[in-house]
Amino acid sequence: MKYTFNQEKWTWFDFDEGDEEKVKELVSQNSNCGEWFENIIDRKANLLNLNTEIRGEEYIWGSLIYQQDIEDKGEKNIFHFYIRKDFFITVNFDFSIIDASPIGVQKQMDQAENGIEGFFILLGEILSTYLQKIDGYEERLHNLLWEMKEQNNLKILERIYENRHELLIWKNLVVPIVEIKFIAEEAYGQGIHENSEFNRVETRVERIRMLLSEYQQAIDTMINLEEVVSTHRGNEIMKTLTVMTILFTPVTAWGAVWGMNFKVMPELEWKLGYLFAGVLIIASTAGLYYYLKVKGWMGDILKVKKKNRFFG
Repeated sequence: MKYTFNQEKWTWFDFDEGDEEKVKELVSQNSNCGEWFENIIDRKANLLNLNTEIRGEEYIWGSLIYQQDIEDKGEKNIFHFYIRKDFFITVNFDFSIIDASPIGVQKQMDQAENGIEGFFILLGEILSTYLQKIDGYEERLHNLLWEMKEQNNLKILERIYENRHELLIWKNLVVPIVEIKFIAEEAYGQGIHENSEFNRVETRVERIRMLLSEYQQAIDTMINLEEVVSTHRGNEIMKTLTVMTILFTPVTAWGAVWGMNFKVMPELEWKLGYLFAGVLIIASTAGLYYYLKVKGWMGDILKVKKKNRFFG
């Protein structure tokens, strides 16, 4: 599809994936597009290149992954682009993915001075969609923060790492757009900053990077907290097992003594031998418990835990 803007000052050629013949025809009319077309065929990864051979006719081309499923590595959307001042080309760009209507975007483009500004309008809409989806991510992260306190278990830890994985995916989506921003500055100099759409993209990129950085710190803090809680609980479990082993030592020891099969064992003939053995075992156990309590080695392992506590 061909769109002209701003009283036909510049053009946007938008092709679907199946429009290969139409793209070839356009490429044949613009010799500089040949290298771009050869490199985008079956391209499934990000690509960015710049040509500055002729001053005033610089052009940028490449491929951009602008959507990635967080569960399936192969489920992603990529489009290919070629940008010049008098026109830009996109191949396989799906408008349904971004939260903007084609008509609204075209109205914005009709105010753009050239194809470079028009392309940055498109990037701005992609970033706007990212910001809306990141708002949803922020809400899920906030809910997870409180669930971690209310019900801290392995399932919560799994969700924390799922959120961390999603955050990395967002970062991987934003980094190529940051590179496009830098390469535009390289191609067109500081004058590009006079372009309002470029500045809008730059601001949205910084917003997204700031948000992702803050969320990264929040997730790292949650993971560190989980590690502290897990370590504490592990220590409490080991301490409890150790104390229980010590407390049952008298039972084990005296049971072993009176389980021997020696012929001469005076205790077997005592009338009150059974009672004596029971009292001795209880007294030994109580003595050990008192000793551990005085030393402060019992800690709070026998205390009732409260709900909604990290260390409960």
